[in-house]
Amino acid sequence: MQPYFGLTGGWLTFWVSVACSTDMTLFGYDQGVFGGVIVTPDFLQTLKLEGPENTSLIGTVTAIYDVGCFFGAIAAFSLGERLGRKKTILLGTTIMSVGAILQIAAFSTAQMIVGRIVAGIGKDMQEHNLMIPIYYFASNKGNGLNTATAPVWQSETSQANWRGKLVVIEMILNIAGFSLSNWINYGFSFLDGGISWRFPLAFQFVFIFILFATVPWLPESPRWLIAHGQIDEAEQIIADLEATTLDDPYVITESKEIQWAVDYERENGVSWVNLLRGKTGPQGGTSTIRRLLLGAGTQAMQQLSGINVTSYYLPTVLINSVGLDNKLARLLAACNSVSYLLFSLIAIPNIERWGRRRLMIYAAAGQSFCYLLITVLLRYNELPGYTHGKEVASASIAFFFLYYVFFGIGWQGVPWLYPTEINSLSMRTKGAALGTATNWAFNFMVVEITPIGIQTLHWKFYVIWTIFNASFVPIVYLFYPETSDRKLEDIDRLFRENHMIFVYKDKDAISRKRPAAYLEHEREQVRRHSSIAAADPAAAAYRVNQMKRADEGGYEHDEKV
Repeated sequence: MQPYFGLTGGWLTFWVSVACSTDMTLFGYDQGVFGGVIVTPDFLQTLKLEGPENTSLIGTVTAIYDVGCFFGAIAAFSLGERLGRKKTILLGTTIMSVGAILQIAAFSTAQMIVGRIVAGIGKDMQEHNLMIPIYYFASNKGNGLNTATAPVWQSETSQANWRGKLVVIEMILNIAGFSLSNWINYGFSFLDGGISWRFPLAFQFVFIFILFATVPWLPESPRWLIAHGQIDEAEQIIADLEATTLDDPYVITESKEIQWAVDYERENGVSWVNLLRGKTGPQGGTSTIRRLLLGAGTQAMQQLSGINVTSYYLPTVLINSVGLDNKLARLLAACNSVSYLLFSLIAIPNIERWGRRRLMIYAAAGQSFCYLLITVLLRYNELPGYTHGKEVASASIAFFFLYYVFFGIGWQGVPWLYPTEINSLSMRTKGAALGTATNWAFNFMVVEITPIGIQTLHWKFYVIWTIFNASFVPIVYLFYPETSDRKLEDIDRLFRENHMIFVYKDKDAISRKRPAAYLEHEREQVRRHSSIAAADPAAAAYRVNQMKRADEGGYEHDEKV
């Protein structure tokens, strides 16, 4: 039987995208489902989590999700590079399956008894904390492995002009999973008993089954294969992904460039020991620390934008800060998830057209504006004697919705894409894992403090997110190079040739289009290998058309952002 069931070119890329997108949809579903579970009456009654005195515990039970994901991402540091992209995702999915089964089959009595024995009589907080987080931790360690690996696998099997779009599509399907979990939770909230929270947890297996059915037969990352000496297999995969033959000059050039990058990184790369000691060579080498910090920084900024203040707790925010009733708050949260999904679609055609920098800068400015108005409106809502408190509180809802519009367009997908693009080949898995671990660490912090922050600081709590979002505008403008319309090897070249921390004055670094010097270098390499037997006419014509499209894109010397 032919490999990949005879699929090549766009169809093969499509099925890799299906697998990666399913993985991220599961991530979104798993991220959203537990937020609905913890406000389900049967769940709260069974675990005795009712009442305001348990606000802090609810925050911990919710946030423990991120602790499991954090350790899964840390595990991807070593496992991802040792096992490869496919095996790492399969391992993560297996761990998630075990964790999901434990969640679905959870009965509280025995674990409550154990918790009481261990923590002491009267420590209800500890016994509940022992039961659910253990199951949730197991599931989400697998989730951490997968979310650290899937974007890398996608980016390393995609053409440069499709890479950004495909990863953003994954993030949009992440939102689709989040939205689906909101609606399933809302629908099952009208039912009584354990099914009201056990079925939403069991629905995860729809996505798990799809992953087990697709990942095993799809191609491994050619970049990972070359890094591990499997050059022949890698070149065959490159040819299959490009729908051409092994003797196509482009395939030879692509393989040689990756091999050169691998050799360069082995000679100039930095070990983790030296990295932790701050030793990166006399000239900064491949700018390893800088690139790691840039990638992880996007993930930290995503969480410090305040997205999970509302993603996890929007019903709580609408109930406690705005004053809505429980049913209306849950319905608005579900409706907001649909709006979030629809506006996120704007990023698909524009991720390459606008570039990573513009999306992050403009979205951060919009998010800061929304939180500023939310802060002002809620301040007047809480002002004693103010006669229009109800009106201004209702008006704030519009800016919670608008915040999601800006976030969905700019900050939902780019922070997951950027670490896979900005890091060097030898550090790409580690960089993506570090970025994901950073995401989960800051995610845990935000989700842990939000219930108490709303309860104690009231409107002042939203000032924090206003300031954070405003600060991201100059940070991205000054420090972050553009990665759109670049081959991954182009990014390596940029950091070899440019060791300046500030990039806003470097036209090659901030241009949305691929710099002319990089295009000319690729043409020269293709010409050097053109003496090798030509590929079939269809593949040659395809390659010529690709180069013509690159030429038509031009090189914008007047880029400022």
